[in-house]
Amino acid sequence: MARIVPDLSALAVPGTRIAMRVTPKASRNALVPADTSDGPLRVYVTTAPESGKANAAVLKLLAKALGLPKSRLSIVQGETGRDKLVEIG
Repeated sequence: MARIVPDLSALAVPGTRIAMRVTPKASRNALVPADTSDGPLRVYVTTAPESGKANAAVLKLLAKALGLPKSRLSIVQGETGRDKLVEIG
């Protein structure tokens, strides 16, 4: 499966919050930057949204794009929804 992961290392500052819209059960894993500066990041993951597997896949993909360990990321809003807010610790 192809992965599309842009370099988001400029956002890797403690305290930064990243808004995103997640699409689980997608055909590929991908991060797509928003069309506008105030729009959410689009995240596509191939895993199903059961038992937190999609959230774990989102954090893993985002951590790779940021160049951080996934333990530094936490979902502060939207744990069970498609719209999420992730904070860098």
